[in-house]
Amino acid sequence: MAKIERALLSLTDKTGAVEFARGLRALDIDLISTGGTAKLLQDAGIPVFDVSAVTHFPEMLDGRVKTLHPAIHGGILAMRSKPEHMEAIEQHAIPTIDLVCVNLYAFEKIAAKADATTEELIENIDIGGPTMIRAAAKNYQDVAVVVEPADYSAILAELQANEGQILPETHWRLAVKAFHHTAAYDRAVSNRLALVGMPPAPLPATLDLRVPKVLDMRYGENPHQAAALYATGKSGVAGGEQLHGKELSYNNLVDLDAAWQLVCEFDRPASVIVKHTNPCGCAEQETLAESYRRAFEADPVSAFGGVLAFNRPVDAETAAEIGKTFIEAIAAPDFTPEALAILTAKKNLRLVKVQAVTDQYVVKSISGGYLVQTPDLANLDRATARVVTDRQPTEAEWAALAFGWKVVKHVKSNAIVYANDGQLLSAGAGQMSRVFSVEIGAKKSVLPLAGAIVASDAFFPFPDGLEAAAQHGITAAIQPGGSVKDAEVIAAANRLGIAMVLTGFRHFRH
Repeated sequence: MAKIERALLSLTDKTGAVEFARGLRALDIDLISTGGTAKLLQDAGIPVFDVSAVTHFPEMLDGRVKTLHPAIHGGILAMRSKPEHMEAIEQHAIPTIDLVCVNLYAFEKIAAKADATTEELIENIDIGGPTMIRAAAKNYQDVAVVVEPADYSAILAELQANEGQILPETHWRLAVKAFHHTAAYDRAVSNRLALVGMPPAPLPATLDLRVPKVLDMRYGENPHQAAALYATGKSGVAGGEQLHGKELSYNNLVDLDAAWQLVCEFDRPASVIVKHTNPCGCAEQETLAESYRRAFEADPVSAFGGVLAFNRPVDAETAAEIGKTFIEAIAAPDFTPEALAILTAKKNLRLVKVQAVTDQYVVKSISGGYLVQTPDLANLDRATARVVTDRQPTEAEWAALAFGWKVVKHVKSNAIVYANDGQLLSAGAGQMSRVFSVEIGAKKSVLPLAGAIVASDAFFPFPDGLEAAAQHGITAAIQPGGSVKDAEVIAAANRLGIAMVLTGFRHFRH
């Protein structure tokens, strides 16, 4: 290890820069800086050499050229263990630079502007910064590279504890972080520039999955599987804030996401209960507490140990209802103080505050690659839906059909949902035969099905599924249509007095 004698600071994000620079000077480390950073330090009374004093060349081309100079990069890249390197920089009077502290132009901030011009984008692409970072990281044995203000205090503490030296393992860790930093920056530039002058496309030409890890988990779906959570931001279940309870498991998060995605379908206060990614309870009512009571009564047995989601802040009345049974986890936009007081009495109950998000893509891994699709945002439109039976649905049936069509989207196919207006009665999920889903949904129903509607995520291939549902008293049905047997299914509906609506699109969820 060698003592840090000279540091170069060139910062866009100047958070903590003055304190960091002052700490370096307290260790007798000379400072070199550029433009705005140099002025900031000078105004704070911190001695600093301008880059031009090292290069003997002024900044030029509106600041595009200032650190791109052998006097800077020679001092960074010279390997101290190679005599020929040291002789070369001595011959040219190039000082060694032992610490490089750089962060980059805020390209992503500009890129996020919908009206950003091509000129703005280009001018906010950093050239000198990435070059210095990569040079320092390449020569990590001799140069420490710092790219995040969050590291300043730890670096100063290490320098103070080691007589102005940084440990080899820290040099390596910082270099790895630096290459990660520049790679992420280049990706941001590449992805944004790829959109310039191009018509909007539903899916990218190149899938970029660089997502930071936010949580190591105890295990995955099963204890013998390793798992971690990666999040793209602070919204959605992945970016949710856990307010209470023990550590979230892999399966908790999968179920929370299934429940959250379904509850976000509704405008009125709604509650969802999920078990193994399928809804076993769902209701939309005038109050949140009433929606939860209606959701729970559809399948109290399956609700035990389930995962909940709400589209309104959980209040005290709803919390009191939840407290009557064992629940694993809850996702909601918020929890009132009174609700928190009730729910936090259960020490293991996981409470997660979630901010709504509409994901641009749905990504699934398969062996050797990934499948990507846009999210399923389609819902029933009465203007385009077709009533194909002699009997028209009543207004109450239309409301129930719209509700059931939202729910069936979130049930694993083959999917069948029995519902009334604002309440899921039962669901048959994931069967290899649609008629089996019809029969299972009816068999497991706790509430009476007479007068309910049935929703099918894909077409009835034969009349048997509709006929099986009719045996339990359903009065209306909704399905995509498109089967070669549609005429036979419609004839069966007419014979049974069932009003049937064809949506023209399906809701498969595999």
